[in-house]
Amino acid sequence: MSEARRLAALAKRSCGVVGIAPATMRSEAISAAAREIRARTEEICAANERDLERARRAGMPLPLQDRLLLDAGRLDAIAESLLSIARQDDPVGRVVGGMTIASGARVEQVRVPLGVVAIVYEARPNVTADAFALCLRSGNACVLKGGSAANESCLAIVAACRAALEGAGLPADALQYVSDDTTHAETAELLTANGLVDVLIPRGGAALIRSCVESATVPVIETGTGNCHVYLHEAADAEKAVAIVVNAKCQRPGVCNAAESLLVDASAAERLLPPVLTALAEHGVELVGDGLARRVAAACGVEMGEATEDDWGREYLDLKMSVRCVSGVEEAVAHVNHYGTGHSEAIVSESYAACEEFLAGVDAAAVYANASTRFTDGGMFGLGGEIGISTQKLHARGPMGAEALTTTKYVIRGEGQTR
Repeated sequence: MSEARRLAALAKRSCGVVGIAPATMRSEAISAAAREIRARTEEICAANERDLERARRAGMPLPLQDRLLLDAGRLDAIAESLLSIARQDDPVGRVVGGMTIASGARVEQVRVPLGVVAIVYEARPNVTADAFALCLRSGNACVLKGGSAANESCLAIVAACRAALEGAGLPADALQYVSDDTTHAETAELLTANGLVDVLIPRGGAALIRSCVESATVPVIETGTGNCHVYLHEAADAEKAVAIVVNAKCQRPGVCNAAESLLVDASAAERLLPPVLTALAEHGVELVGDGLARRVAAACGVEMGEATEDDWGREYLDLKMSVRCVSGVEEAVAHVNHYGTGHSEAIVSESYAACEEFLAGVDAAAVYANASTRFTDGGMFGLGGEIGISTQKLHARGPMGAEALTTTKYVIRGEGQTR
């Protein structure tokens, strides 16, 4: 048996225990994990520094190094996220519907755990803690497989969380971590671990997600890459446009809710683009655009290359942005729906009608009017954290919190009824 299947089998044996454990016990384990992470800050940061040093030597791009980085501040934020999840109402056992049928039997639809949740992700050590907490909050066991670049960081966080499980009287085997595997053979084993893994969630770049979706024989919840757009309507306020675009592109360019493309109405390009492009250039953003955007950029002294067809659909995950001029809301919506990934899309406009047309027409998990795409996040949406941002339409969509990691079953109570 492969290592991945062996660990999945251990998780499977534990999921029945955590699934029926009292909510208070699971809450205490999550809170204890937050305390353990804070107590082990120095140890976790040292492990993370070893990962970062290897990443630097390998030439990992700076935005991806930022995604890998853990420091005392980020670990404290992770701990706060866990405490928030620990305080949440428990979804397990929640009655979501019910009726008394003609025979007199009482029917209830009740939330129950999925079972064993496998999460495959890249060099994002914070996912380790979020996945543990959300799976436990929803009564699931989990098998985690992080990227090799974050291996030591993830193992240090897993050690803290397993200690918390044991301290709360729950089986440590409810959390499993498949360690460094540069051949991806263990990932392949998880993808086909039918009977051991109830659902698999890939979280990372397009190649990882596509590989999991295409190769898995276990059920997969697809989380999406983020080719996100900000559209500046002709009625946009220039000051708002600058603030929103700079935040969406520059705050953390290596994350999935960062904007990659800027659309602007051609009728307002000469008014809106100069301040926006100047601000982006000052933040070191490389720009590529269509003919009109390039002419406006040249007139205001901002360098802009020529965009190719590939640029419109590309997730840069870096300080780079494409710029295209459109004829109005209808063309902006068509462009977003064609090139976007169904993640997060925004319009900036003082026109209520234009905003409503955009919000209704865009097919994405999160749509914004006059706000940055950077808000698409489980913590920002009150979920405490997220297991991923689903861009599919079945079961869950958008940031996935604890409730998204449950399903339902029907519970029928009768008094001898027969059909």
